[in-house]
Amino acid sequence: MSRSIFKPSPNDNIKDLFKSLPFTPEQILRASPVAGTETEGHSAIIRNNFVIENGNNLFLHIHPSLLTLHDLFANAVSMYPNNDCMGKRLYSNTIAGDYDPFYSWESFAAVDLRKRNLGSGIFHILKNNQFRTEIHNVEDFVVSLYSGNRTEWLLTDLACQSYSLVNTALYDTLGAGTSHFILELTKSPIVICSKEKIQILIDIQIEKRLPHFLTIVSMDLLTERERSTYERQAYELGLELFEISEVEALGARNPVRERPPTPDNIYTISFTSGTTGNPKGVEVHHEMAVSGVTMYLAQVDVPKGEGHEMCFLPMAHIYERGLVASFLSIGTGLGFPVVSSPLTLVEELKALKPTTLASVPRVYSKMESELKEVTVNSQNDVFRRMAKEIIGRRFESISTKGVFENDCLYSEIFTTELKKLLGLEKTKFLCSGSAPISNDTVNFFKSALNIGFAEAYGLTESFGIMCMSDPFASDSGSCGLPGVSGEMRLRDVPQMGYTSKDKGGPRGELLLRGPQIFRRYYKNKEATDECFDKDGFFCTGDVARFDEQGRVYIIDRVKNFFKLAQGEYVTPEKIENKYLSSTTLVNQLYVHGDSLETYLVAVAGFDPHVMARFLHRNFDIVLNPETHLKEIERKLNELPVKSKILDVLNEEVKPAGLAGFEKIHNIFFEVEPLTVAREVYTPTFKLKRPTCRTFFREQLKGMYREGSLIKRSKL
Repeated sequence: MSRSIFKPSPNDNIKDLFKSLPFTPEQILRASPVAGTETEGHSAIIRNNFVIENGNNLFLHIHPSLLTLHDLFANAVSMYPNNDCMGKRLYSNTIAGDYDPFYSWESFAAVDLRKRNLGSGIFHILKNNQFRTEIHNVEDFVVSLYSGNRTEWLLTDLACQSYSLVNTALYDTLGAGTSHFILELTKSPIVICSKEKIQILIDIQIEKRLPHFLTIVSMDLLTERERSTYERQAYELGLELFEISEVEALGARNPVRERPPTPDNIYTISFTSGTTGNPKGVEVHHEMAVSGVTMYLAQVDVPKGEGHEMCFLPMAHIYERGLVASFLSIGTGLGFPVVSSPLTLVEELKALKPTTLASVPRVYSKMESELKEVTVNSQNDVFRRMAKEIIGRRFESISTKGVFENDCLYSEIFTTELKKLLGLEKTKFLCSGSAPISNDTVNFFKSALNIGFAEAYGLTESFGIMCMSDPFASDSGSCGLPGVSGEMRLRDVPQMGYTSKDKGGPRGELLLRGPQIFRRYYKNKEATDECFDKDGFFCTGDVARFDEQGRVYIIDRVKNFFKLAQGEYVTPEKIENKYLSSTTLVNQLYVHGDSLETYLVAVAGFDPHVMARFLHRNFDIVLNPETHLKEIERKLNELPVKSKILDVLNEEVKPAGLAGFEKIHNIFFEVEPLTVAREVYTPTFKLKRPTCRTFFREQLKGMYREGSLIKRSKL
């Protein structure tokens, strides 16, 4: 049975086949349980109905001729050679000392030539490296990337695809020491990076020599002074330094024939933060990546051979990589903002006018706040009333009839002007992923802008988006249903009260299987074995619910780590241990995060004598720790006192190296909040987190109502 969506034919016109995608909602926006697959402790396996009705085999690719990412890009070059491929705003081009208010573009054909030159140049500089020894493999190696989003990042990625070179990304948010760990584990001989990363790499090499590390390639032009300084340091460490333009020029003079990959070749190793220890590297094979592209294009209605998209989310993360691969395969131009920051996003959107926009909840929350300030919270009484009326009517139309419309002329004018204000006048829909988003936010964007809004779910281990809701659905809250390249089931989590027999639909840990799921962690068999069950399903650690349509709702986490609203993974045990080992102010700690909030709060226990001294020293409050326990508790929970304690706690924990999102922003005090009697501790004094969350529900809600005391103290 073919695993391609389209069967091969002598008269195939690939461009027409692509344009026939996505399938109709009736074909693709339904999912059903597979008969006979429900077992004890597990729900039935859920598959997309298109899969069930077309041979019941999950799909690997769109067409048998398109088996790798290299194939997809080469096909796009042949179909759309003159289309915009990658672009950016040029500096001091039309405006002295500033960036153009528009994007300048390179065509698919031009990028195709440059990536061949770069690929050839990479082989040339490594084979001719003066520090090369017998330990250096210069035929089959890992290329490391270290920068923010930029055209050179994409160019390097495409070169690696076409020359069967594995790549990986270094990025600072994984923590200090991680870059050294990744370079050492992968034995990567070359890092292609932005200018500000060169000294970091040199310092890594100074601190602990990496014997396989040979070459640094700067994405930026270097001044004569910078070049001299970096080259001198690099030479002393056995490193050569190039600018990327030099490598391309060397490749043009010394061409190497492309080495197209097979579906089983590794495309990239994407490192993700784990619960403990070093990050795990997800091996993404070309078959897995192409399956992800197949899922996206079969389901999502995006224009073919036209339009622009913004590379706003980090390309070091798979969420963006999957979107980039999908858009390139259909001839869409990718715009790279000057800075990927919410503060400048609207400026970039106005310059690019993207067809869709993919981002994360914290960015949409900021946009929502700004949009409300000029609409439903406007200082102009007349405009405020009009905005509320239009948005309210449209919400009613969408939620009851599923109809997106402008029901009168002033409604159309209002919506058009709002879209122009944000640079979204050409945008069909928005998409949010990485963490749950508030239904209110989704509904506001739909109603205010008359625009679709999709919610997506996926992981690094699934090449990003595994399922995605219909942007124009009348309701919100689900992540859609499984696509054509993966299947799902739920495993009971009775200790948390989730089972496949629950009223309202089966609930449990979400398990994933199919060609879109990774095969292994890089050089980490133990971690690989731990995350797959006996039937080959990947255990996500996310708790989900299936509704009667087969849609997925993410409702909880099984494992003791979670995501905040900005998508950062948080390991509470690590944070608790860091604080407890850094201070004497608290002796018990339960750290809590909410996927709709951007910061952590905590419940803390304390020694009355320690806190009595603290109150006396900082607030001139004298209380006897033996006789005034309740009064001490009350004082500690007053805002000025809590704020001061948090300042001290976060100062004391600084040497532990916690990231900003790992800091506690609000805190609740009791003398001994965590006890076995309250059933929040096991008999061996391990925290029972679900029970803690329930027991301290009111205190946690109260802290989020109060807000971040760290932010307040900095205002």
